[in-house]
Amino acid sequence: MEVQNDIILGDLSNFLGSNVQDHGTEHPQDEPNHHEFSLPPADRGKDAILFLVAGFVVEALVWGFPFSFGVFQEYYTTHEPFSSQPSGIAIIGTTATGIMYMAGLLLYPAYKKWPNLANTSKWVGIPIMSAGLIAASFANDVNQLIANQGVIYAIGGSIVYFPALLFVDEWFIQRKGLAFGVLWAGTGAAGLIIPFLLNTLLSTYGFRTALRIWSLTILILSMPLLYFLRPRLPISAISHSPRYGLGFLKSPSFWLLQAGVVVESLGYFLPSIYLPTFAAHLGLSPATGSLLVALLNGAAVFATIIMGMLIDRFHVTTVILLSTIGATASVFLLWGLSTALPLLVVFSIMYGFFAGGFVSTNAGIIKLVKRYDQSADVGMMLGVTSAGRGVGSVLSGPLSEALLRGEAWRGKAGYGSGYGELIVFTGITAAVGGMSFFGKRLGWIQ
Repeated sequence: MEVQNDIILGDLSNFLGSNVQDHGTEHPQDEPNHHEFSLPPADRGKDAILFLVAGFVVEALVWGFPFSFGVFQEYYTTHEPFSSQPSGIAIIGTTATGIMYMAGLLLYPAYKKWPNLANTSKWVGIPIMSAGLIAASFANDVNQLIANQGVIYAIGGSIVYFPALLFVDEWFIQRKGLAFGVLWAGTGAAGLIIPFLLNTLLSTYGFRTALRIWSLTILILSMPLLYFLRPRLPISAISHSPRYGLGFLKSPSFWLLQAGVVVESLGYFLPSIYLPTFAAHLGLSPATGSLLVALLNGAAVFATIIMGMLIDRFHVTTVILLSTIGATASVFLLWGLSTALPLLVVFSIMYGFFAGGFVSTNAGIIKLVKRYDQSADVGMMLGVTSAGRGVGSVLSGPLSEALLRGEAWRGKAGYGSGYGELIVFTGITAAVGGMSFFGKRLGWIQ
């Protein structure tokens, strides 16, 4: 593992403009040179644990809200002033997640140009998120919700999220997959609780007060934790060209894996958005819809950690195949045949686990690329892979509304409920998202 540590530390040193070596890695030839300070250890120690705990909570608060949007979807479509103009409501949630995923394409080059930006800009992200929700609480039409609860919230979330994602690579080296899994599990953990809180706030106070309460909650809980979301390595004033470390963009292996990410993301977000309205279609209560979203998100907590551990042990395409088989089967065999609550509960848990764990494969993509391209920039790889999910998220909003307008399938069970085309689309995208496994068998992926 010593060689691997040297590779990753060298990459981060280039990214941040630092020439500091990690004391956690032995370099006998450097023993005569003594540093004036010591770095906190990677993979262990109080500082690494505090960073991961803070990252988990901030991830939960930033992503848990848009990942629980299905609760708002059901509320907005059944309450004025939005129920009379429901077109575009689904776009609110997919816009928020899409922008946050894609923002890395702009932020990571900026971090390379201005090395201190990541550590300083994080302080303005949370206030922007809160401001977006406050502004959304005054909305009277769907476009205003898209602009504030979607766009402005996402801009703030991106500013605080991507520095945390970047710094994980400094704090964890040998346990990188596990660390990313724990961080990303924050979304699922929040999604287990937030739907019930939002449903209670919406039913008790309405959307305006609910948004204001949640904006203050994010502000109060997140701001103290940002201190611990700091880099492990010293930040240099030396900037680097945004084009440094982009050799991975010429790799067919990377683009085949990226294609799978984009296709999988086209359908990935749809169950969490439409399960509450699907449950209402079956005559179930809004609280039951919140339960289904919570179960889906809760299962993802375990999935991201477990699949992150598997990434550290197996080839990334093997983990992708496991996620693909489970997610595809759950959609076609469980959601498509659902007529009552029990099967929907099983679907939420199964889909949440297998589809929810797919995000952990991003760490596996980075691991694979670094194996044959040591100069590949970790930050830019995270930005590009996240952007792939963002493209899928943004497109899934209008695509899903178009699918629901179709009248092709009418009958019994989920397939004949009016959601049939949406269900099939979700299943197909989950299946095709696993294309990289076959690419590996054909020799297209190293």
